[in-house]
Amino acid sequence: MALQCGIVGLPNVGKSTLFNCLSNAKAQAANFPFCTIEPNVGVITVPDERLIKLAEIDKPKRVIPTTIEIVDIAGLVKGASKGEGLGNKFLANIRETDAIIHVLRCFENGNITHVDGSIDPVRDKEIIDTELQLKDLETVEGRIAKVQKQAQSGGDKGAKRLYEILVQYQKALGAGKSARTVELDREDRKLVYDLHLLTDKPVLYVCNVDEASAAGGNAYVDAVREAIRDENAELLVVAAATEADIAELETYEERQMFLEEIGLKESGVNRLITSAYKLLNLETYFTTGPDETRAWTYARGTKAPQAAGIIHTDFERGFIRAEVIKYEDYVRLGSEAACRENGKISVEGKEYVVQDGDIMHFRFNV
Repeated sequence: MALQCGIVGLPNVGKSTLFNCLSNAKAQAANFPFCTIEPNVGVITVPDERLIKLAEIDKPKRVIPTTIEIVDIAGLVKGASKGEGLGNKFLANIRETDAIIHVLRCFENGNITHVDGSIDPVRDKEIIDTELQLKDLETVEGRIAKVQKQAQSGGDKGAKRLYEILVQYQKALGAGKSARTVELDREDRKLVYDLHLLTDKPVLYVCNVDEASAAGGNAYVDAVREAIRDENAELLVVAAATEADIAELETYEERQMFLEEIGLKESGVNRLITSAYKLLNLETYFTTGPDETRAWTYARGTKAPQAAGIIHTDFERGFIRAEVIKYEDYVRLGSEAACRENGKISVEGKEYVVQDGDIMHFRFNV
């Protein structure tokens, strides 16, 4: 499932440092703008303690976690919507992603130049918001020009509704608000899906802080939290430079000791990956046995046949039923056989909506 989160932000806010922590695909990190010119794509393993626990029970020959893709996109500057800097390339790259990780610089360091000469994460956020909103406004007004005459003739209800939604978008964007602030139901969203509006993508704000602020944040983080209060967006505090140091440590024990010293229970990278996974509206089901314990990614709301098709298209095409064990029951009872003996395996049909953590066994015939 090739869903992607794009890491965006102004130049020199720590995007590439963070990306390097997340992925083995190393982006160049340098103290000048546009050190990342082509988008770097990293395939990131999603941490999941449930997978480890299942592997401890079944002791399989191999354990395969699930993954997502993270894209490090070139830094944006004022005027990007008009093609300034690498604006056109930036906007094209972000349009191809499914969600946005917006990195904001929330630390002082005289050795790292800020493109605008001072540290103000709220201003930085507004710069990128404005550029994305301007580009979306251009897209929306272009579509309005195409459908307005048809919508106002009254003969096509679909065109009329599309025009009404476009006008809502136009008003929001013109007022400096993102497209995601316009509330639409599922049917309305189908009408405007092909617009691929930049500011309609779900967003996660990452405040990049110094090590001293990694556990509790700072005044910059507080200002960002206030600025996004009405956005229905999540905020994470991560010390990217510190995470880079942690990544260099060889053992799990060394990394945990480092985290404890700075007051953290879990690395910022792990928290970021988990949040990105949720941002993409993804969940996990498992298959497990003596040969393999594996995590499979699916979109929330997926039904059993489509979930089976993630393993192989034949599983979906010839789907008969799914045998489902809840994760908690599997861990408590300790084996598939014990779950069967205790009546903890349910048999589900084509309408079953898969739940996060389900352990699945598919029956099919082709």
